[in-house]
Amino acid sequence: MTILTLLLILLPMAAGVAVYRMGAGKPAWSVTAAVVVGEFVLSLLLLKRLGSVLELPGVCGLGLNFSCTGLQAWLCILAAFLWLVSGLFSGTYLEQDRKNHRYYLFLLLTEGAIMGVFLSADLFTTLVCFETMSFASWPLVMHRQTPQAIRAANSYLAYAVIGGMVSLMGLFLLWSALGTLRYEELLTAYQSYSGDRSLIFLAGCLALVTFAAKVCMFPLHTWLPGSYAEAPSPATALLSGIITKAGVFGIFGLTAKLFYANLRWGNLILLFGIATALVGGTLALCCTDLKKTIAYSSMSQIGFILVGTGMTALLGEENHMAVWGSVLHLTNHSLIKLVLLLTGGVIVYHLGALDYDTIRGFGRGKPALAFAFAMPALGVMGVPVWNGYISKTLIHESIVEYIEELERAGEAAGLYHAVEWLFLIAGGMTVGYMTKLFLCIFVEKNTNSSIQAKYDAMNGKYAPKLWILLLDGCAALMPVLGLLPHLTQDNIAMLAQDYFTEEVLRLNVHYFSLTNLKGAGISLAIGAVLYLVFVRGVVLTKEGYRNPWPKVLDLEERVYVPLLFRVLPMIGALCARLAGSLFEWCVALCNRILFFRYDRIVHPEEDTYFARYKSDDPGVRGFRAQIAYALALFSGGFVCVVVYLLVSNFIL
Repeated sequence: MTILTLLLILLPMAAGVAVYRMGAGKPAWSVTAAVVVGEFVLSLLLLKRLGSVLELPGVCGLGLNFSCTGLQAWLCILAAFLWLVSGLFSGTYLEQDRKNHRYYLFLLLTEGAIMGVFLSADLFTTLVCFETMSFASWPLVMHRQTPQAIRAANSYLAYAVIGGMVSLMGLFLLWSALGTLRYEELLTAYQSYSGDRSLIFLAGCLALVTFAAKVCMFPLHTWLPGSYAEAPSPATALLSGIITKAGVFGIFGLTAKLFYANLRWGNLILLFGIATALVGGTLALCCTDLKKTIAYSSMSQIGFILVGTGMTALLGEENHMAVWGSVLHLTNHSLIKLVLLLTGGVIVYHLGALDYDTIRGFGRGKPALAFAFAMPALGVMGVPVWNGYISKTLIHESIVEYIEELERAGEAAGLYHAVEWLFLIAGGMTVGYMTKLFLCIFVEKNTNSSIQAKYDAMNGKYAPKLWILLLDGCAALMPVLGLLPHLTQDNIAMLAQDYFTEEVLRLNVHYFSLTNLKGAGISLAIGAVLYLVFVRGVVLTKEGYRNPWPKVLDLEERVYVPLLFRVLPMIGALCARLAGSLFEWCVALCNRILFFRYDRIVHPEEDTYFARYKSDDPGVRGFRAQIAYALALFSGGFVCVVVYLLVSNFIL
């Protein structure tokens, strides 16, 4: 375990540095390709190391600890597979990019960090590797260095730093109360805790913040559309497909290892999950940008995973259905978004545009591309025979199971009946926005006939053979996983079940029974209505596609940016000004008491440069400017953590 774990984490990081030293060009990609292939092979070896541990005491203060359960091994394999496909796809996609060696550096650094997240054995190790992953993936968002990319990267980084600091406060609180952060010890320590358990719940909520931000849990989702739109498509596939799942793993850890069978925690995650699914679905229905539609789709599908995670806590010992659904929807969503975003990358590669009116009709006469897009689209819709149907059915059945359990006990189940219907409506939204996107690209014609003729002339020569092989090969997995769930998805769920419960069961689920097909049918019917009424009636007009979502509801522009860049700096400047004037007030007081001089007005000496800010310093640009921004955020967060520690130690 020691050598294998260190190789999985450190090998891609060391290789990334070596690739960067090579400079831009094909050799850098060749080494990157060799590393991602090797990393995938190494990840498969974890299946032979289940149950092993690695402890590195003294590292980073509390020490770093790693373990290998079935879920952790599967997540590492899944991550390595996505990196393999994305890395191979990147060769041609970034061939003309003069900074592609920098891209490969951060691509490999991120892979090593996410392996650390998935193999972590305690919350502290998870957070250290998680924040390392966030800092390593942030330059991928900023890679193009356009103003839009820099803005998106700033938002991504702000969530990572602020969320990480808030979560660190939660971990300090947990450590002081329970005396441990190891996953295997948390539940026992919590059950034996004699103090106020509301304190533990508060600590858990604080620890949740950085993970919730990474999975785009509403309302911490506003970094999502800009980051997806501005990052290169192979990086976007990783952001959506697996980097968000690092946040899911953190939520899995809190739910399964600390708040097991905790109704208050289960309801919290459940309600935020259903809100995330509905808000993401609504934004995707309104959206008229290719990558942003898929971004909001990711947010919505993460909401489904959170619903399943909440049900694992509510069902307690009977949570096997919810566990299977959560793990399998995580898996299916990763594969689906990998193919969807790389397929979208083919379009962006040629057009350099994302809006519907420009990409409209691009896919006509391109059957291989249409197949690559249709298979994951049908999967994420939850259409029977495709992979997403299996995992959505399991999550839906877990809700039904809990409703029946409450009704047998004579308790009210109205809230959960509402959750079930909202779950089905969110599934219908998925059908509506994916239908909108597919028809726009592959069925409708561009309103400009000359542009459509240009698109038609590309047929047969729009993508390298390697791209088509990767896309269609991965797309073919969707119906295979959906047609043969007992041979494929059930075994994945069985492997991962040990993380949540000691009793590992093989469920005998009749996926294609009339009862289960009914739930999918309701969502499909709702989706058809949403497409015909809302998309065709509101989003699609005679002039083209338009986004009806009101700008006044933009949380980032209306709330978060003013708070972070106006309100907080104003408060900081006021405090600094008061501190700077303190000496003058002391002088005035001494004059009054000692020398009987009295002046009603204190005149602090003016500082010409006080609070002076120049937004565009010509001496510091690009990555250096963003690193300065990152350090400023980190320093501010670190000060808050130190103040928190001092205050909490004084109170306790």
